[in-house]
Amino acid sequence: MGYLKDFQTQISSNNYSGLLQLWEEYCQGDQIDGEELRQILQAIKQSSMADPFGRHVDKAIPLWKNLEDAPVADKVIQLIFDLQTFNNDYFRQLAFDYLSKKFADDKNFNEKIRLIGLKNKENFQGAISNFLLLTHMNKGKFVFHTGGWGVGEIIDLSLVREELVLEFDYVAGKKDLSFENAFKTLIPIPDDHFLAMRFGNPDALEDKARKNPLEVIHMLLRDLGPRTATEIKEEICDLVIPADEWPKWWQNARAKIKKDTMIETPKELKDPFRLRHAEVTHEERLEKALESKPDANTLIQMVYSFLRDFPEILKNKEFKNSLINKLTETLSFQEITDAQEIQLRFFIEDLENSQTPKQTPELIKSFKDLEKIISEIPVLSFKKRACVEIRKVRSDWEEIFLSLLFTVDQNTLRDYFISELIPAKCEDKLEKKLNELLVNPSISPETLVWYFQKIMSNDKLPMASAKGRSNFFDAFLVLLSRIESDANFKDLTKKMLGILLQDRYLVVRKVMQEASLDEVKEFLLLCTKCQSLTNHDIKIFHSLAEVVYPSLGKGGAKEEDKENVIWCTAEGYKKTQARMHQIATVETVENAKEIEIARSHGDLRENAEFKSALEKRDRLQSELKFLSDQINKARLITQDDVSTDEIGVGTIVDCVDKDGKPIAYTILGPWEANPDEQILSFQSKMAQSMMGKKVGESFQFQNDKFVVKKIRSYLEKK
Repeated sequence: MGYLKDFQTQISSNNYSGLLQLWEEYCQGDQIDGEELRQILQAIKQSSMADPFGRHVDKAIPLWKNLEDAPVADKVIQLIFDLQTFNNDYFRQLAFDYLSKKFADDKNFNEKIRLIGLKNKENFQGAISNFLLLTHMNKGKFVFHTGGWGVGEIIDLSLVREELVLEFDYVAGKKDLSFENAFKTLIPIPDDHFLAMRFGNPDALEDKARKNPLEVIHMLLRDLGPRTATEIKEEICDLVIPADEWPKWWQNARAKIKKDTMIETPKELKDPFRLRHAEVTHEERLEKALESKPDANTLIQMVYSFLRDFPEILKNKEFKNSLINKLTETLSFQEITDAQEIQLRFFIEDLENSQTPKQTPELIKSFKDLEKIISEIPVLSFKKRACVEIRKVRSDWEEIFLSLLFTVDQNTLRDYFISELIPAKCEDKLEKKLNELLVNPSISPETLVWYFQKIMSNDKLPMASAKGRSNFFDAFLVLLSRIESDANFKDLTKKMLGILLQDRYLVVRKVMQEASLDEVKEFLLLCTKCQSLTNHDIKIFHSLAEVVYPSLGKGGAKEEDKENVIWCTAEGYKKTQARMHQIATVETVENAKEIEIARSHGDLRENAEFKSALEKRDRLQSELKFLSDQINKARLITQDDVSTDEIGVGTIVDCVDKDGKPIAYTILGPWEANPDEQILSFQSKMAQSMMGKKVGESFQFQNDKFVVKKIRSYLEKK
């Protein structure tokens, strides 16, 4: 197949002179691959250069005569006559001799010779193809219409009238077609062809597809050529396999395709599956891939995928030894990272399967930055394996696991960490680590969501008390309000909403039933800041809160809220006013246009865009009302309001934790709160725990004790 790509390049660039030059060179070759010649002629036939090339196709005659593969030779001579434009006596005699030899016993031979133009001196381009079509044309046989009518079944035909009657896939009723038009538009389809079975015997094809999906995929690729996953779906889904069964059927078929040695699986989704001309074993595929000398990371992924998908290849001892040598060579001669080295050694140990001492424990002992190494291992099973080794050989494994808790991406690893930490009496260390999440959920959003789900279903875990669940729910809502507009957390936001809304707000109901009145008030305040929650969701939150604390109803909490003051800075006040202005003058106007556009689509009952636009209007109105209520309660912090005698709104608190680590907190209003910068809302639980404290006094928050060292005014730094 050395020339095929070159021919395809000339054809795709429409370089006719380059094509002829390449054709001259090709036809002078001593050894010709019949299949390659067939593909070259087929590609030229389908191109815009087919007609002018017909004057040069005769150079392929000597090549055809030397072909030993009869089926391929038949295809080649058929294509030569499809392309030729000579229509001279030499070609006429060549076609006649070939057909006489192949179809000497055909009782209608002479009549067919006349019909294809070989009897009289006329145009007989495509003579062999037309003869084969005439031979194929019998009642019940199938053909394909190149003009877009699809597959057709021959209902009747007459050699005398030179016409046939057919029923097609994509046109209604029976169609009469002359032989002359048939020669131009019809291609014969064998009885066992994929399209013939789909049109003529769909029940049998469906039964075959259910029993042996791989056989049907083979048939499709053989008869229709290379196809992408999308194109395979178009040919089979609904036409063979019902649409509702397609995902499961294709998943099963895809697993079988991956292990099939006759099908070439594409690396990219946009590329097609191909049926190979000869079997390529899994060992050969891997060896060929390794010949390109991939870098260490590519090698690791490649070997891992092959050993996972085709473990049977390890029965080949010669191949296994070759693979061990390749991995050992990579260890010896490539510059590799610690993470790559540990993975390569895992491979070698598994392949050798010997009783010799393993080197990985010593490596694990010697590594300094294990957190970084674990993060660089892409394969989950190897991550877990490395962590198991850490647990066995490192005395500092507890600290390593606690650190990894916030950095790994997989919940299965987090589950493993706590399953080892808890029996080792590390609950206090684990609680301290988790408290970091409560203070600042953004340091590891996935970990916070994971552990919140854990303690909601397992009350034997650390911090799985009513207080702990309340604290985590508070942090959960804070996190949602922060990440919901960040495209990087789109999937996590969707997951968090699912947790809140699933089973008719079961999690929300459970947390509120256990929480105190002040905690529930905080939840209700936080949920209004979550734009992902609809106005309906927020109403449900309020309803669930009122069930537990009736005082939060119309006559209770609202009167109490009127007395509350929202402390803020001038910057915070302006920022809130700007947000209200944005909602009232920009977003509300845009939303009104969205509603009108959606309304114009009609059928409001089934109009998803209209419903979404209305929900957005409710959210905007709810946010505007909430901000308006807060603005009415707002009071600017002035120098007179700030006293450095004790901790209060507008102060900066310098303190140390129980380990002597210094840290500074700023106490401001809810609009300025930013845990990333240690700026706390005076309404927050941590701020409330320190309010009124003086220098030298201590306060406690979530099992951590702090001592106040200095109190400063926030306004002094302005």
